Parts: sequence; C-alpha cells; structure tokens
Amino acid sequence: MMNDIAAHPLKLFNSLTRQLEDFVPVHPGEARVYTCGPTVYNYQHIGNMRAYIFADLLGRTLSWKGYKLTHIINITDVGHLTSDADAGDDKMEKAAAQSGKSAWDIAKYYTDAYWLDIDRLNIRQPAKWAIATDHVEEMIAFAESIADKHCYELESGLYFDVSTVPDYGRLSGAQSDDIEGRIDAVEGKRHPQDFAIWRKTPTGETRQMEWDSPWGKGAPGWHLECSQMSNKYLGETFDIHTGGIDHREIHHPNEIAQNQAHNCSEHSGANIWMHNNFLIDRAGKMSKSSGDFLRLQVLIDKGIHPLAYRLMCLQAHYRSELEFTWENLAAALTRLKRMVMGVERLAEKADEQTATIEHPALMQLRDRFDAALSEDLNSSKCLPLLEELLALKKLPAEQRLVLLTEMDSVMGLQLSSLTRKELRVRPAGAAIDESDIETKLDQRQNAKSEKDFAAADAIRDELTAKGVELMDGDPLRWEWRIEI
Repeated sequence: MMNDIAAHPLKLFNSLTRQLEDFVPVHPGEARVYTCGPTVYNYQHIGNMRAYIFADLLGRTLSWKGYKLTHIINITDVGHLTSDADAGDDKMEKAAAQSGKSAWDIAKYYTDAYWLDIDRLNIRQPAKWAIATDHVEEMIAFAESIADKHCYELESGLYFDVSTVPDYGRLSGAQSDDIEGRIDAVEGKRHPQDFAIWRKTPTGETRQMEWDSPWGKGAPGWHLECSQMSNKYLGETFDIHTGGIDHREIHHPNEIAQNQAHNCSEHSGANIWMHNNFLIDRAGKMSKSSGDFLRLQVLIDKGIHPLAYRLMCLQAHYRSELEFTWENLAAALTRLKRMVMGVERLAEKADEQTATIEHPALMQLRDRFDAALSEDLNSSKCLPLLEELLALKKLPAEQRLVLLTEMDSVMGLQLSSLTRKELRVRPAGAAIDESDIETKLDQRQNAKSEKDFAAADAIRDELTAKGVELMDGDPLRWEWRIEI
C-alpha cells in the first residue's frame, strides 16, 4: 500500500522524549512492536481493551504504510503482584486462593476469555502470544546475566539497584513523592524505587507457580517478563513498545532499566514508547477491584455490538482521555449503523469487477486519510473521511468501494462485511426471540392487509413493550429498542 500512496512521513509521539518523532525502523522495511498484554487473573474491563484497540490501530497503520509487521503481545500468567508498584500478593495466586481453582486453570480460562474479546473487537492476531510461564527458564538466565553488576539479594528475593543504570525513571519524568509513595518499603532495599526481579517463596509456604533458581524457589517479577520476551522475539533494539499510560510510571521504567543492564547500553530497548490514555467512567466501574466492572460482555448483554465500542474508541485520539457513557456508546452504534447502511448501498451500485483508484478526488481523499494517520494515528480525523467518501455519490462506485475497503483495513470496523442484521444484537434480558418477532410481524402485515388496524396496532404495542422497535418500509423490518 505504501507504494500506491503519496505517503506522508509517519510521526509518532514518543513518551520517552515527550515529542513527535518520525518513525525510522531499526530494520528497513520492517516494524517490530511489543505490547504489554493482560494479567489473566480475571476478565479484562473495557478500559483494558482500549489499549489493544490502540495497539491494533498502530499495527494496521504500519501495515498500511507497507512495513512487514512483527507484533508481540505477552500474556502475564505469573509474577504480577496486586500492586503495580511491586508489592502485595501475586494476582494469580490470590485469584486461585479465592476461587479454589488452580492458578493454571484460572490462567487458561481468562486467557481464552481475553482472546474472545480480541476477536469480537476485530483486533488482529499478533505474530506471537508470548506466555510468561513458557519462558521462566529464559527469565532466570536473563536475571543471572545482570545480577552481579545490577542486583542484590534480600530474604524476599533478588532486587534491581536502579542507581546502576543511567537516568532511571526518565520515561515517567521526575520521580515524584506520589510515585515513591506507591512503592512499599522492603527492609534492606537500597533505594525506594529498587524492584524485585525474582521473588522467593516465603519460608514454610508453597506456591502453585514456583520454580528453582540460583536465589531459591520462587517466581519471576512482572517487569522481568517483558524485558526477556521483547528481547527474545524482537531483539535488543526494536521499534515500538506500547501499553497503557499507567505503565509509564513504574512498569516501563523498570523494563528500561533491565534492558539497559542486559544490553550493556544506555538505550531503552525500544526506540519509541507509546501509551494510550485512560477510559474514564464517572460511575467508577473501570476498576476490577470494585468487583462490578464493565467488560465487553456487559455491553453485548445490553444489545450493543462490540464494534460500536471499537468505533467509540477510534473517535478519540489514543493519547486523550475518553469518557465512557452509555449515551456515547449508543451514539457510536448509531454512527456505525449509518456507515454500514452506506456501504451496503455502495456495494449494490458497484460492479463486481476489480477497480483501481484513478479519480483525482478519490486520490486526494486517500492522501488526506494517510496524512491524518501519519499525524500520530489520528483516527478521529480518519473516520469523517470514510463518511465523506460514502457521500461522494457521483463518483465511480467501484473505485469508492475499493478505497473504502483500503481505509477500513486500518480502522478495522469490517464495513465491507458487516450487515445491519448482525448489528441487531439480542439484549440478554429480551423477553422474546427473533422467530417470534418475525411471526408477529407477519401477523401484523396480514392484519393491515385486511384493514384490521386495531389488531395491527395491538401487535406493534406488544412488540414495543418487549423491547422491539418496528421499522415500517425498511427491509430489515425491526431491531431491538436499546434503552441504556
């Protein structure tokens, strides 16, 4: 695609330098990306999933630009503690103790649930899902390679001395008292920011997930996992590392410190560090600690197609906070329906022959789309261009459809294959099923044909009471009335 477009230089915001930078790949023609994946002790809430929609947009943009993409996403099934600041119990062990199930079974169940959400949101599969517990021996070897010069051992584990690497914490900016306050004091630590890269199993305890190591039986630290796996699959120096903005303060600075130690270099490992901002819910249901959090299945149970949530995320720039409200989500669903209807009408007009984009107005539109993408993945500017394209009804339908398909290959909304009927998601509490609705509509049509308008109105009222909105004159005939 890159050769066909008057390509604008791709500029990305680097959290490490706090500025936009031209993307210059380490390996010409390739793009190597690492994304911090989920800790699979519970379902992922929709705020978590925003990070993977953003990473998917990045990957799709790199593909649009013509790069050969290698994207790695890890699955953390051990090592992540109940505090991101390297304190508390292991999340997997705690979930196992609370549920009575094995940590391994919990990891598999919630990994499968996460992968289902990935599929529902049309997020492309990475080159590899890197599972933490598959790499523990390599993590131990990584830790051994840096232990002598950069680590010290305490009763609780092997700790990294942050003073042994240059400019620790520059990713997060100046280390504030607030950040230090989030890090639990451990007796014997040389500095408050020092962190464990190997945690020993306490004397007299047995963990479900533990391994032998030079520092005793235990488990790797969360930060160690990402350094080892990114290094293994992408190299000591690679292009882009992504994650949520919450990782910018502790997790990613600790990764960088490990990378510097292992690679014997001041380099951070990735050339560009990118972070998506938070999804904000004023109702306070964006945290798993509440026990009552918003996950994708909750949206589906309300009758919302998952791609409406993807569209809602794309309507905001990834570095902007995005407020979640049911009204915003409903508006995104309506916008998605209108786009799908526009593409269906366009496809009806287009011949099946393969077309090339030759019309000057369409070539200009594609250039504007590329310019918006190249402006730090500005999806909020890209989406109106898809709608503008659908409105250019006097231009060749075949060429418009080809361009629409190209542009949507980046947005990932499945506009060329999604149907209005598929957007008609059954709410979990619906009191009637689709076959009964169709039967009622046939009865209503017969009543109208026989001019029994009272019976026809009664059927309409009955369906309305059961959450069904009729659409007279529309081939789809009906859809669920979503009240959220």
